[in-house]
Amino acid sequence: MSKISELEQLLAPLLQQEQLELVDLQYLAEAGQKVLRVFLDKDGGFKLSNCEQLSEKIGALLDNSDIIPDSYVLEVSSPGLDRILKKEQDFVKFLGKKTRISTYAPIDGQRNFLGELVSCADGKVTINDVTGKTVTLELTAIARARLEPEI
Repeated sequence: MSKISELEQLLAPLLQQEQLELVDLQYLAEAGQKVLRVFLDKDGGFKLSNCEQLSEKIGALLDNSDIIPDSYVLEVSSPGLDRILKKEQDFVKFLGKKTRISTYAPIDGQRNFLGELVSCADGKVTINDVTGKTVTLELTAIARARLEPEI
């Protein structure tokens, strides 16, 4: 089991109790130190005060578990306007929104897509690309997907 999976399992009961959605979890090395980034959301939005409160609870949970034996920096954040989309339910939740998608390999000569998310089902995402094409992508072919902020 990967470290990310272990962390997700550890955090799941707390997040369920707090009625929070785990949007993304990143555990990586930056500038010579380990960083754990936890991106959370909830109905009605996730505010700075929520970040502070959850940072304390998550930090205590992690410290008591010894799941991360080395020192690390914990960052708890909202997903932001350019929210990452990873799971099928993420794509379904944001149907009709402008989305930027990059694929692992080119599809008809194109790796980057930008446009309205029109459907998501059975492991496939369909987007009306700004080039005028409607493109259907396998979720497994998507390297990165984010909402495109519309300001």
